[in-house]
Amino acid sequence: MICSSIALLLSTDPSSVLSVMIEASGGALKLCLELCGVYAVWLGILELVDASGLSAHLAKLLHPLIKKLFKIDNREIEKMIALNMSANMLGLGNAATPMGIKAMQALDDGTGIANTAMIMLIVINATSIQLLPSTVIGLRAAAESLNAADIILPTILSTICTSVLGVTLVKLFSRFRRKK
Repeated sequence: MICSSIALLLSTDPSSVLSVMIEASGGALKLCLELCGVYAVWLGILELVDASGLSAHLAKLLHPLIKKLFKIDNREIEKMIALNMSANMLGLGNAATPMGIKAMQALDDGTGIANTAMIMLIVINATSIQLLPSTVIGLRAAAESLNAADIILPTILSTICTSVLGVTLVKLFSRFRRKK
């Protein structure tokens, strides 16, 4: 995509290629710095949640849902999944990644084949219900949107639909997989 964009720019306005590339990289750097603050705050909050023991309470609150979805009986894995899910619900996919990786490693049975719980975790991460899409709101605010938070309701509705569909498909395909 980058190569085709540069080729198109070279064919239409060869003298502006370098200036456009420098301007774009400067914009990307500015955006990264603006988002760095958002991530730092939320990662700090997640660390406080874990250190305060609130993550254990969150895991207890989400226990019935996690047990039903993942069919596991391990409090430590449930805690990691609960933190991962809560970070995703706040729209912090990148902040959820470390807990997701730890949970995935803990769910690995050593066969080299993804089990249903691992697939469910991937689907939950990919479709995650977002109650507060903070990263997208941060991006919209950085782009000087007049109403950066206008996307909250559509985001909640669309992520609920994708999550229900994703979980349903994992459950359906896991039944076919067990029959084989």
